[in-house]
Amino acid sequence: MHLAYPAVLAVLLFCTGLYGVLARRNTILVLMSVELMLNAVNLNLVAFDVWLRDAVHSGQALTLFTIAIAAAEIGIGLAIVLAVYRNRGSSDIDRLRDTAETDDAETLPDDAEADAGRDTTADQATAPAGKAKKAEATA
Repeated sequence: MHLAYPAVLAVLLFCTGLYGVLARRNTILVLMSVELMLNAVNLNLVAFDVWLRDAVHSGQALTLFTIAIAAAEIGIGLAIVLAVYRNRGSSDIDRLRDTAETDDAETLPDDAEADAGRDTTADQATAPAGKAKKAEATA
């Protein structure tokens, strides 16, 4: 058997997985695409092991190691996806950007509409004192 057949199949699998990682927005489909990419690597490892006729079969040993790593990765990945889905109600990748911490100055409080008619000069005078208290609390 020629080396070109499994190599071309591995390239097609890897490109399909790469497209899935870059184009998909669903976290489960991204994890499945990563698995496709790992299977393409496994196919290459076994194909080159057979082609080189290695007596130690190091390609097959690396393939077993990669399969074990992929199984652990998918288990942890699915646990994270389930935890995010329970907390957020969606496993959409675009919505995961909301989990990043934001600066307090960038966000408006929930009662910003109620404070719109209030005089803010007193708030501006006490703002440095509030920042100093916050700095002391974090130190």
